[in-house]
Amino acid sequence: MSIQPEGEDLRKATRWISDERLNNPKASLSDLIEQAGVKFDLSPQDAEFLTHFYSNKDKG
Repeated sequence: MSIQPEGEDLRKATRWISDERLNNPKASLSDLIEQAGVKFDLSPQDAEFLTHFYSNKDKG
């Protein structure tokens, strides 16, 4: 079962972060989330969602 983020900007940000991580595995996740927040005009709650989403994804 996968968790789909709500909102088009959040989905775009998730896709963008995933692509960036594939292209540059050494990139800091927190930096990518911060950049995505600016690029896609995300709320603090959206940024927190991304942090939890990728933390859980990296564990499993």
